[in-house]
Amino acid sequence: MDEAPLIRRAQEGDERAGRQLFDAYQLRTYRLAFGLLGDTADAEEVAQDALTYALLNIYRYNPELSSFSTWLHTITVSRARDKRRRKILPSIPLAQWLGLGNQIRDYTPGPEACYMHREVETGLTAALNELSPKLREAIVLRFYADCTYKEMGEIMGCSLNTARSRLRLAIEKLRTHLGDEQVRWLATESIR
Repeated sequence: MDEAPLIRRAQEGDERAGRQLFDAYQLRTYRLAFGLLGDTADAEEVAQDALTYALLNIYRYNPELSSFSTWLHTITVSRARDKRRRKILPSIPLAQWLGLGNQIRDYTPGPEACYMHREVETGLTAALNELSPKLREAIVLRFYADCTYKEMGEIMGCSLNTARSRLRLAIEKLRTHLGDEQVRWLATESIR
């Protein structure tokens, strides 16, 4: 979808264009918030807040500085950080998120596949609980929001090299706890 005309219309005050942008980004924004917070109610609140803020302030968006999705992801990550700080949340296991909010698959796995999937998620839950929030953010942005390193750096407020470093460190820590097989599984099972 070429969203540039839609964004221009929204910046000119076209409420229908704003609604179309809201609808187009609602699920993606919710998934990112849920991945960062691990709570459906908090994720809904943060996603709603981020989208509302973005659309009310769309005149501030500059396509020469970043893509619209990067701008919106930055707002969402900032709102999620604020929410986490306000609630003084403990580290949230991303593995909980793996089972919630995912797209429905085209096939129904058999009992063996279900068992194997549960076993992998059990190990993944323990390993993800060991990651710091910054490393977890790197994993969510890369594997679940499908951000580039440049976008990750912009969203997390760090340099491109720091974003790469955080992701590399997160993967190394996961590999220590899980082994190569399950780390490969995380990359292939990420939401597309």
